[in-house]
Amino acid sequence: MAEEIINPAEQPEAQEPVVKETRKFSNASVAPEEFDWDAFENEASIYGESDKTAIEAAYDQTLSKVVENDVVEGTVTGINKREVIVNIGYKSEGVIPAPEFRYNPELKVGDKVEVYVESAEDRKGQLILSHKKARQLRSWDMVNAAYDNQDVVKGFIKTRTKGGMIVDVFGIEAFLPGSQIDIKPIRDYDAYVEQTMDFKIVKINQEFRNVVVSHKALLEAELEKQKSEIIGKLEKGQVLEGTVKNITNYGVFVDLGGVDGLIHITDLSWGRINNPEEIVSLDEKIKVVVLDFNEQQKRIALGLKQLTAHPWESLDPDLKVGDKVKGKVVLIADYGAFIEIKPGVEGLIHVSEMSWSPRLRIAQDFLKVGEEVEAQVLSLDREARKMSLGLKQLVPNPWENIRERYPIGSKQTAVVRNITNFGVFAEIEDGIEGLVHISDLSWEKIKHPSEMVQPGDKIDVVILDFDEANHKLSLGHKQLLPNPWDELESKFPVGTVVDGTVASLTDKGANITLEGGVEAFCFSRDLVKEDGKAAVVGETLPFKIVELRRSTRRVLVSHAKTYVEVKEAKAATEADNTKKAVKKINSNIEKTTLGDISELAALKDKLAKGE
Repeated sequence: MAEEIINPAEQPEAQEPVVKETRKFSNASVAPEEFDWDAFENEASIYGESDKTAIEAAYDQTLSKVVENDVVEGTVTGINKREVIVNIGYKSEGVIPAPEFRYNPELKVGDKVEVYVESAEDRKGQLILSHKKARQLRSWDMVNAAYDNQDVVKGFIKTRTKGGMIVDVFGIEAFLPGSQIDIKPIRDYDAYVEQTMDFKIVKINQEFRNVVVSHKALLEAELEKQKSEIIGKLEKGQVLEGTVKNITNYGVFVDLGGVDGLIHITDLSWGRINNPEEIVSLDEKIKVVVLDFNEQQKRIALGLKQLTAHPWESLDPDLKVGDKVKGKVVLIADYGAFIEIKPGVEGLIHVSEMSWSPRLRIAQDFLKVGEEVEAQVLSLDREARKMSLGLKQLVPNPWENIRERYPIGSKQTAVVRNITNFGVFAEIEDGIEGLVHISDLSWEKIKHPSEMVQPGDKIDVVILDFDEANHKLSLGHKQLLPNPWDELESKFPVGTVVDGTVASLTDKGANITLEGGVEAFCFSRDLVKEDGKAAVVGETLPFKIVELRRSTRRVLVSHAKTYVEVKEAKAATEADNTKKAVKKINSNIEKTTLGDISELAALKDKLAKGE
């Protein structure tokens, strides 16, 4: 009995593989359904039993021995969309579902494949084979061998998962990270599902039998070779064509055919831009010029704006210092604003050139991005491509003839614009601002100007002095008020004894509050009472005005002197009285003695004369 297998690929797809069986008998061939078995039995009766056994043995020797649950090698004899027919040398061929070979789209008739024998013959007499099971039985050994030998393997991307893809490799589900799919950023992962690709096994976890594969690793090796070849041919100034591969906030990466170059955002346009997407878009083909490259690090710096002439070269040659120009504010910093006169040509207006006011402010107080302005050219350097502009020059300078408009000693009304520790800046008019020093705010001593005024308050001032060159003006406020020290000196002359209350104690003495709220100071040595005890806070005692310091606005007092000097005066009086009494006594004694002497002298004379 002989069998003839017709390739299913040659039949219409809707039909199942057909097996035609023809049995040779009496030099004639007929189909099984037409075969006359009675005639066969009659004719076969001419053979003996020994002949039949010999024929069967000879036929069995032409067939392979098939062992169920074993893996054998077979040959592909037919392929269609649904099935693959494999011959393993058995009396019938096996039919395997085509999806089991989807990892290998290049499978063709004549290829050798490994199959697993599930059954030598089912109910219909069909050989049952499985390629999937054969791969699974040997897959782990094949995976380890491929990993050790760094072999390239084929895999079928089954589905997308979080962070990557699931790939069928030798029947094992391996993980393909999203970063290992391609050297280019992937925007559509779903496009890779159900694709067969080459991979390299990069990691194996033997304990959990996890496998990680990479397609990028295969591309990188080829890419490194291409990079070396491309960079070896590069020259500065060379113009190349590339494709925009990636756009970041600092620049654009361009694929030059295997190697990437970077166009920094400053090299995209002569004009100022906020985002590279204003100039280029993804996958756009553009021409670039090579600015620099590093062969060791394989870095290439590219330029796009260098392919066009610099805008400064087309700037009006008649433009000069003092001319007026119009432009748009493209960037604002605290120190100034950049004005674009034309694309690629910018000038800087420093904050000091925005207003005649000497008080420094930030540029945002004067201008906004996108605003159209007119300015005057203050400096122009065509070689360095720099230009400085001014706004305040287009309006009159308020400091001209300021002495005539605001003479020294004149009273003015100003608005408090800023407060510092050392004084108050007050604006008389736009651009005319002066300083009221803290010492000129009040006749009384204050710790901070905010005790008297706040920003936005109106304050009366008097013009004290000018500095036209530096646009500085000195103002005073206390000069418009009566000086309390004039009254104080007449009310509390030095030597006067007044009552005072101890307000607070310090390391050196105490602060004393006198009548009318006048603050004075008493040193510790002068604070001791007559009984030897020190005065305490809240205690009211008599104090003597010791000193009035107008320059420092300080009143010095003493309690001790109120009783020490009384004692001294009393002692001095007693001493004086004693001195006078002694003098009187001495005078009397002196008179008596002289009288006695006169009488003795007279007596002596009388004795001498013998009287």
